[in-house]
Parts: sequence; C-alpha cells; structure tokens
Amino acid sequence: MKFSTVIFDFDLTLADSSKPILTCFETALAEFGYPPKPKDEIFATIGLDLSDGLRVLSGEKNEEIIEKMRKRYVEVADEVMVKGTEFYDGSLGLLRALRNKGVKYGIVSSKFRYRVKGSFELYDCMELLPDVIIGRDDVLIPKPDITGIMTAIDRLGADTQSTLYVGDSYIDAMTAKNASVPFAAVLTGSTTREMFSEYDCVAVCESIKELADIIINNL
Repeated sequence: MKFSTVIFDFDLTLADSSKPILTCFETALAEFGYPPKPKDEIFATIGLDLSDGLRVLSGEKNEEIIEKMRKRYVEVADEVMVKGTEFYDGSLGLLRALRNKGVKYGIVSSKFRYRVKGSFELYDCMELLPDVIIGRDDVLIPKPDITGIMTAIDRLGADTQSTLYVGDSYIDAMTAKNASVPFAAVLTGSTTREMFSEYDCVAVCESIKELADIIINNL
C-alpha cells in the first residue's frame, strides 16, 4: 500500500512526554486530595481526553471538581511539559526524510497545539514543523472522534486511503478505524501488541525508528 501523506499522533509516538505528564497528573490529584496512583495506571490514560483521564484516575463524578483539576493540570503543564518532552530517537530523522521527499505530513494530538509547536522550537527544528497541527484546542470533541484527523486530511489536500495515521494508543487505532484511514502502531505507549491485534494495522513496531523504514518504503 502506497501513501502520499502521513499524520502522526505526538505524545508517546514522536516524543516521550511521560515524565511531565506524570508530574502534572500527580500534582493535580494530590492537590485535590486524591491518593497517588501507580505510574502504569496514569500512563494508561494517555491518549484519553484530559478530563476523562482525570475522571478515571480520581473516580470523581463532580464536573466542577474535574474542571478545577483540569485547569490545575494545565497550569503545571505550562511550567514543565515542553521542557520535559524529548523527541524519540529516529523521529526527527523520519520527519526530515519526509520533508526531503516532498511528502506532506501533519500531527493530530490530544495535546494543545502550542505545546507541540513548542517542542519543535525547543529543539531548534522549526524547518521540520508539520504542514498542519491539530491540537485539542482545535476540536470540540477529542479522539476517537474523527474531526481532528479529517480536518488535517482536508488541510493537507489528501484523502483517507492515501493517508497513513501513526499512533501509540488504542485511541489512535479507533480514530483511524472510525475515519477509514490506514493505521500503523508503535509500542512506545501503554497499548500492547495484543491490544493492537484487534485493529487492522499496516504495521506494529517497537518504536518510531523501527517504523520509519516501513513508512519510507511505502511512499
């Protein structure tokens, strides 16, 4: 299968943001009186909408409290998220290869758009900034709703069958399935290979570096 466009998730797909995400969740939970949660339970919520993640971890049903926790998370994230996020080995090399081949690519993420852009600024690689970035602040409904990915495809002048979506989470896999977009998975998040077997994946790789050759060979 040949692709003319590639769209990526960001957190735990192109970049490791696990440390700052952990800090943000731990701070929000602790300051509102909830007991600490194991790291694996926190990481399992990455890919969910932030408010949903806080509901899962806290068990809180009061939406006013959830919103206060969400705002506190965002405040902490403003301090630690960008500087604590590191691109995975092979991520920037893959983006550079796509750019050199003239292949359009984008990012559709549950992260705010300005945070994604901030990582490219921090790493001084603005020349690799995606042709389109759709963040949580750009859509009313989060993934697995297809609004974000379909908006990106439209702005890239692409179509669903010639676009590959790359992600680390079952949420990403569901998004691709809902949009009828081919999907490739990396195992750098909390979703296992077995869980991805429930979806039609072009490939399931240990890392973005391993997946890079498959992507390049299918352009």
